[in-house]
Amino acid sequence: MSEYLPKEIRDQLAAARRQGKRKRATRSVHVGDEAFAIIEMSDHGFALDTETAPRLRGLIDIYDGAQHLYQALIMASSEDGDLMRYDFKRNTATARTAPVDFVQSDTRPAGLLSKA
Repeated sequence: MSEYLPKEIRDQLAAARRQGKRKRATRSVHVGDEAFAIIEMSDHGFALDTETAPRLRGLIDIYDGAQHLYQALIMASSEDGDLMRYDFKRNTATARTAPVDFVQSDTRPAGLLSKA
């Protein structure tokens, strides 16, 4: 059906499709002060829109809204139509607490009582 449409309309439909994907994306890549919406994500990498994102490499942070999910080392792998695909060299999930270097007891106190 799309072969019957004029080229201008096909281009506008493709732009609207890309804009819709960008709006649905909740995860984003943060590099310095810039943030780019992740269009697709898998265990091995992710894809960004080629029009908005530069050619990235190195250390990045991945967020889902305001929640920091991963810190990753990436490299650009391929350009797939209007998507730029990146592969993870290292993908580390962030922790909510600092790591400890000792065994924590299960019977530790829940809190301290003050002297009244």
